[in-house]
Amino acid sequence: MRSGKTLAVRDATVFPVKANGKADKEGSAPFAVSADGTRILYFRKSDRKLVWREAKGGRAHGLPGATARVPKGIGMDDVHAALSPDGGVVVLDYLDEGDRFPTLVVDLADGHVARIPGSDAVHGFSPDGRRILVSRQTGDNTTEFAVYDTEGAQAESREVPQVVSNNAPVALADDGVTVAVVIVPSKGRPRLRQYDLSTDAVSPAVDLPIPAQDSPYQIFWDGAGKLTLWHLRAQEGGMISRITASAVDPATGGLRKIDSFKGPSHVWTWWLPGE
Repeated sequence: MRSGKTLAVRDATVFPVKANGKADKEGSAPFAVSADGTRILYFRKSDRKLVWREAKGGRAHGLPGATARVPKGIGMDDVHAALSPDGGVVVLDYLDEGDRFPTLVVDLADGHVARIPGSDAVHGFSPDGRRILVSRQTGDNTTEFAVYDTEGAQAESREVPQVVSNNAPVALADDGVTVAVVIVPSKGRPRLRQYDLSTDAVSPAVDLPIPAQDSPYQIFWDGAGKLTLWHLRAQEGGMISRITASAVDPATGGLRKIDSFKGPSHVWTWWLPGE
């Protein structure tokens, strides 16, 4: 926690159970943390169900109906689960051969389940948690971005330029059309652009003056139209030595550090808020 306190999630599955019913002792079971840090999502050891609870503790709640179970034919490690920024909605993206299973959008307040095409790759939520950014490959081998609402209705879609499709991380704003894109060149500072899905316009690039030893990791819009960038510093051997969050002015690229802490020592698998 931000206070430095550590909370153990003792009922969480550590090693994912594969489609054959055996645990993969070299893998990690899915886990998710809402961007505001208030809720977590995981597979419960006792019954192998997906559950959510408040991060600070309390009773775990199962997802509604069949959404709590892994579909037949795939394993826990084939489930990508993501929570909306406030933890109120969960997206379940199944990595199955042939994209047979649709991606599920589950409202944890009322149990409503919507479906979006399983072939679409989910990139994340808007800050209000009501829109979902996805991408898909077209028949011409280009990339199309689309935005769905939590009812499963598509609101926007457009074939995007390579400067958008070939870079990451990306984030969708509350207006449902503005996408922030971080560009990491082979040399020089990372840069930020904004892409408008409704007009196909790409903004001029602005530099992101993060330390030279750091790499961009995640970016999020907030409801006020500001950005938060998480950037990581790796030490020799690939272990993360420092994790930093910076507020970003999207117009200028100016940074203001809002959080920074040491990376988890001797831990290879970890999640930040929003993962």
